[in-house]
Amino acid sequence: MHEISLVEGLFKQLNELAAENKATKIISVTMEIGPHCGVVVDSFQFGFDILSADEELLRGAKLIVQIPPVSYSCTNCKHVEVTVGRKPDECPNCGELLLIPDGGNDLMLRQVEME
Repeated sequence: MHEISLVEGLFKQLNELAAENKATKIISVTMEIGPHCGVVVDSFQFGFDILSADEELLRGAKLIVQIPPVSYSCTNCKHVEVTVGRKPDECPNCGELLLIPDGGNDLMLRQVEME
């Protein structure tokens, strides 16, 4: 599960941010996790919950996950379908099965609330 190593990297970044801002406690962390970035959100949440229990700075912190919308372009009729959920099975306009995604590849730290 590579999500654990991603959470460890996030914690390193959060520790640096806290030190720069003289913060002693992180209240919440908002992450954007794109559906095409290769991260399983439940596993990332699990890793965050388990590892934050051992970090005084992060103990009790809330992880907020935002899933960005993704645009899918039809290769046949060029219709663009935007969805936050899973990829459409087919183009709703013409029924074409080959849809090209645009976006949803990012794993990004969006916001940190600390005191």
